[in-house]
Amino acid sequence: MKLSARIAAPAAALVLAGLTATACAPQTSDNSAKKDEKSGTLRVWLFQEVNNKPKEQVVDAAVAAFGKEHKDAKVEIEYIPVETRTQKIKAAFNDPKSAPDLIEYGNTDTAGYVKDGGLADVSAEFTAWDEAKDTDPTARQSVTVGGKIYGAPLFVGVRALYYRTDVFKELGIAAPKTQDELIATAKKIHKAKPELYGLAVGGAYTYGAMPFIWAQGGELAEESGGSYKAAINSPAAQKGITAYTSLFGDDNCPAAKCASMGGNATVTAFASGKAAMAIGGDFSHQAVEAGSVKGKYAVVPLPGLKAGETAPAFAGGNNIGVLKSSSHRTLAVDLMKQFAGKETQRKLFDAMGFLPTYTDVRSEVAKKEPFVDPFVKTLGAGAKFVPASPGWGQIDASLVLPTMFQEIVSGKKDVAAASGDAVKKMDAAFAAAG
Repeated sequence: MKLSARIAAPAAALVLAGLTATACAPQTSDNSAKKDEKSGTLRVWLFQEVNNKPKEQVVDAAVAAFGKEHKDAKVEIEYIPVETRTQKIKAAFNDPKSAPDLIEYGNTDTAGYVKDGGLADVSAEFTAWDEAKDTDPTARQSVTVGGKIYGAPLFVGVRALYYRTDVFKELGIAAPKTQDELIATAKKIHKAKPELYGLAVGGAYTYGAMPFIWAQGGELAEESGGSYKAAINSPAAQKGITAYTSLFGDDNCPAAKCASMGGNATVTAFASGKAAMAIGGDFSHQAVEAGSVKGKYAVVPLPGLKAGETAPAFAGGNNIGVLKSSSHRTLAVDLMKQFAGKETQRKLFDAMGFLPTYTDVRSEVAKKEPFVDPFVKTLGAGAKFVPASPGWGQIDASLVLPTMFQEIVSGKKDVAAASGDAVKKMDAAFAAAG
């Protein structure tokens, strides 16, 4: 979601961290609109950014372009806080009279909002939209539930490896080429420079840990017949958990300090000069540039098991969708296309640094801004997404995976026991979600 990924900027992107327990929310009644008016006022809710002015300018330009084609329509934009979005959006699903026509939402919220009956199925319009053919497959997956499409991807966020070029040069080491090298390099740096974390890691950093699990062939869950079963305790997943949790300790990132850290804390540690490496997003770039390491770092894709491989990263980001209750469906879909179209995504990148969801536009911006290149390469290598189940919101909000990591690094449980307990909690959430 925009959530976690972008807390720094998007935070949310990914700032997914703040997901809410969608699985426990009451399902709304059928609020499908009974009419499709071709004039009137469209209401739009978008997320409020830390620095919102650049976003407002891009949005205003998109609204102006829409207005030229739709003279009888007006657009009202409201920027809502990311932290309280779920309560506000759920209330709108239950009260069509006060609901907007379009909403921006974190991509991990999709399945929950579909279950709640809030989002309109726009499969036909999306499929017929010429620009949509260039949408990144993972971004498309983030608006898809049960084979139907419930919105358009607005931007994507992904993580890669930030490292201190000055520290690496001083110690005569090169950027790691494999996951084993990454772990060994982190410990080598910390031994040589005990004041630094070799690689800043966090027990509450779910999306920093997932590449280690995915690189080993592990999965969060397996889907069958539309339902999900947790798979975080499979042999492959346990290998990845073991690799990630091996980075917590006095030889790299002491558990007493690092077990409670989330993604933002690890990026802050790097930006402030307390870590030689960190797993950060494209959306972390501004924060790092504003830190003490400016001019002394580089970014490469997070390495996989073998040299030349990239570990799969989580594809966070935000989408924009039409509410099922909108009485202006045709106009709302056209406005959705305007907001999520290539031209607006180019402008959002220039203004906010949000990565476009179109493969061709991403290639364009990578040529324009070199810092984007490792993130584009990471996406091109094959990013992954969370289970498209409304149960995921409950799993994320109840900190199932951070609890698992923290139990392991504290020595409370071994990998098998902690992952087994996590599976029970995940399966309960999947089952409750239906």
